[in-house]
Amino acid sequence: MKTPFITLLITSALLGCNTESTTQNTDTGQETTATVAGQSAVQDDDSQKDVVKVAAGSPDHTTLVKAVQTAGLVDALSNAGPFTVFAPTNAAFDALPAGTVDDLLKPENKEKLADILQYHVSVAGYPLENLQDGQKINQVNGGDATISVKDGKYKINDANIVGTVKASNGIVHIIDKVILPPAK
Repeated sequence: MKTPFITLLITSALLGCNTESTTQNTDTGQETTATVAGQSAVQDDDSQKDVVKVAAGSPDHTTLVKAVQTAGLVDALSNAGPFTVFAPTNAAFDALPAGTVDDLLKPENKEKLADILQYHVSVAGYPLENLQDGQKINQVNGGDATISVKDGKYKINDANIVGTVKASNGIVHIIDKVILPPAK
């Protein structure tokens, strides 16, 4: 007797995770599909901002925010985390060779853009004071990045960490250079 109830409960939970919902009108027999927004659509002006909202609130990170949106990573980065995001500034993107950002933002380069952005994210909380010289950090794209500390200054690969902002789901370390993943 409990098995059908448990099956119904599990099925309901799994269906609740979908981003699309299909219903059939019993009067007309027509199906309609509605898209349901993800975690990023939750409106909350009272709580601490998540890593995406921290970046979105910064005038120095408009290129990063546009890239995260284009790559379809907003909902993933709005989840509970914890995340450590190494967030390049607009100036860091501007320092890339001419046309690089525009090329990466094209729909046909979405996968490449996502790979680069995921190389800027760790699924763990790394406060600055816990980072150590020579420490390897596994990034979401599967690559490793290396921390260096010299004279109290922190770097990830060859990018300087120039600031830190705490978020509700992690930490945003502001960096002065776009770090590129190693070739796979």
